[in-house]
Amino acid sequence: MIQVAPGTKAYLACGPVSMRLGFDGLSAQVAHVLQADPFSRHLFLFRSKCADYLKLLYYDGTCLCLFAKRLESGKFVWPPIVGGKMVLTPAQLALLIEAMDWRRTVAPEIPSRPVAV
Repeated sequence: MIQVAPGTKAYLACGPVSMRLGFDGLSAQVAHVLQADPFSRHLFLFRSKCADYLKLLYYDGTCLCLFAKRLESGKFVWPPIVGGKMVLTPAQLALLIEAMDWRRTVAPEIPSRPVAV
């Protein structure tokens, strides 16, 4: 689980990017595509075209950090592939990283009372 400081925003790049990009390439994507400062101490998330690979770029005050997660099965839930960005809440970010559908989170149903057999 990634702990973020209060007030930190998580920017989600809606379009896929090449996962060959590293620190410099993703920083350029943040500046040009998301129109944000990569050194702003906010989180920037990117995904692959196949939606099974996620990269997160973060500046911690001393250096850029790059985190990656690849799913062996399944896909990360992402908004429709269009240009632009979205801002996620910390709860949505946690669900996204766990590859859960963060758009349709609902409280689980209360289990019914067990019936004796």
